Amino acid sequence: MSAITVVGVGADGWPGLSAVAREALAAAEVVLGGARQLALLPEQSAEAARTAGAAGTAGVTAERVPWPSPLRPSVPGLLERFAGRRLVVLASGDPMFHGIGRTLLECGVPAESLRVLPYPSSVSLACARLGWPVEETEVVTLVGRPVESLYAALYPGRRLLVLSADASTPARVARVLVERGFGPSRVRVLEQLGGAAEAVREGVAAGWSLPPGDPLNVLAVDCVRDPAVAADAPRQQLVPGLRDELFESDGQLTKRHVRAATLAALAPAPGELLWDVGGGSGSIGIEWLRAHRSCRAASVERDPVRAERIVRNAAALGVPRLRVVTGAAPGALAGLAAELGRPDAVFVGGGLTVPGVLEACWSALGPGGRLVANTVTLESEALLTQWYRRHGGELVKLSVAHAVPVGGFTGWRQAMPVTQWSVVKGEVSGAGATGADEVGGGAK
Repeated sequence: MSAITVVGVGADGWPGLSAVAREALAAAEVVLGGARQLALLPEQSAEAARTAGAAGTAGVTAERVPWPSPLRPSVPGLLERFAGRRLVVLASGDPMFHGIGRTLLECGVPAESLRVLPYPSSVSLACARLGWPVEETEVVTLVGRPVESLYAALYPGRRLLVLSADASTPARVARVLVERGFGPSRVRVLEQLGGAAEAVREGVAAGWSLPPGDPLNVLAVDCVRDPAVAADAPRQQLVPGLRDELFESDGQLTKRHVRAATLAALAPAPGELLWDVGGGSGSIGIEWLRAHRSCRAASVERDPVRAERIVRNAAALGVPRLRVVTGAAPGALAGLAAELGRPDAVFVGGGLTVPGVLEACWSALGPGGRLVANTVTLESEALLTQWYRRHGGELVKLSVAHAVPVGGFTGWRQAMPVTQWSVVKGEVSGAGATGADEVGGGAK
């Protein structure tokens, strides 16, 4: 593949580009970019290009091609169309920060075929204006993503930079802050960063009254909790085990203490994919996604009403990226690996005794993949015991009791105990070292 130069452009346009970037644009035969970015490039006639004292000082002669919408599906075709020509792709700011550089890589362009010339990102410019250390600043993008993506980042005392989708974003973010109990938060709108029209407008989320301004903006939010919010209100802490009342549920919910133990057994790590089979209220998949912003999860639920509830819970808890599959396992699992990739972990919270479910989940895992299954019934417990004897792992009984009033005293109310089997594929330990012959080939 011919080399592609990716040039980051700031709001200041041509004057802010380095000599190397200008030379690349002057030598280009085709320039791809957004309409706003293309408009920042000066025109240059072919005659002026031949007589210019230095390459690129007089402008750009290349054919200018604006990206169609939607952008991503059009990328392969455009790259094929202009193959063999000197191609430059324009980006806003740093091409590798939520930018076209990543898109090109995901569309199959080899990294060695990209020559990236970045401009300071909007985050770097904003932190420079605000005096905020970049490494201590949380960044949330709402470009092409639902506003619910902001929910998981809201904590008292946190500083957030929100990458806006357009001029309407500040008002939408202000409404979210009020709805989530952060009405007193200070919000600054930084417009046209690095350009001649750079400006800062600010207000407080509660009573936000600023009219829409420039569509090229970044929001700086100083999160302040509304003092009217009850001190004992459910918190969305970072570690697993969110309060049960934070989930909308019809009773099909892995309760918080068992959920925390289940997530510990699943052991999420950055970038990993979970299949949550028998999603119920979606709590396992949701908490998996909250473990790290790069985690991925698919929740498989046969009941359409519950599937819709999972979607609502995921949005309310700040992870609207949860993929919800409506259908019964094992049939609903067919094609999921082709679509999302092989799972790193699978949780089976329902349908254990349905023929083929455990087999399909086990088959989907690669070496080192984790499988965790929970049950409260004797029939499913017997099945998990068989799989434990064949494959090893860990079989535990989880019991939780809550203190409740008993007349004028206090006693314990025992919840139904949960049997949990967890195993790493390829692991041979404990009973699994000798149990295969006794099981005789597995569960039926």
